[in-house]
Amino acid sequence: MPDITLTIDDTPVTVPAGTTLLKAAEQIGAEVPTICYHEHCTANGLCRMCVVEVEGQRLLQPACIVPAAEGMKVKTRSEKVERSRRTIVEMLHSAVDLSEAPEIQQHLSDYGADRERFPGAHRREYAVHDDNPMYVRDYDKCILCWRCVQVCANDAQYTFALSFDGRGYETGIGTFFDKLMPETSCVFCGQCVGVCPTNALKPKREWLLDQGKTPDEILALTRTERRRRRG
Repeated sequence: MPDITLTIDDTPVTVPAGTTLLKAAEQIGAEVPTICYHEHCTANGLCRMCVVEVEGQRLLQPACIVPAAEGMKVKTRSEKVERSRRTIVEMLHSAVDLSEAPEIQQHLSDYGADRERFPGAHRREYAVHDDNPMYVRDYDKCILCWRCVQVCANDAQYTFALSFDGRGYETGIGTFFDKLMPETSCVFCGQCVGVCPTNALKPKREWLLDQGKTPDEILALTRTERRRRRG
């Protein structure tokens, strides 16, 4: 397939056909922020943090999934783009605990977000799922980016232990029939933990340290858990 040439922020760039706007922008050093996107997961354009303005298009376009086209004129930091990104992180801040999401915290600062614009009365609250010795699931911090679901499924592990649960505002990440993690097809590979951008999935040892447990106490808890699992 032939190469195509487009303009991003008034800079011409030539890329292979099929290249996304996100990858084309990277070639000229134009920084396009992402949240749900992960280079090892299928891009779905969920969070819309990576939107850019394409001349002639009424709506902003998600750069992670939209392919570059010949003659396109793209703006990555127009007023419309920055306003959209700012609103996205403001709404995330109002609904999710982002205290352990440094990249999103940086976006809040970079885009001058008003952290009080949307009251936090609708912040989701979930109990921590501490049902296995490997990691905990703290869905107060979950932004529904799909990364854990994708890497557990076709993008890597093919175990399908994690999936979506609920509808609309009640949508969350869970297990089939709300089973405890050891009762699912999970093989505890840790890939879901590795791709989580907010520490909603967190290694058990790290979580226990955050709870004030000492290394000796953690070792004792681990031994107890192992004995219990052996029956």
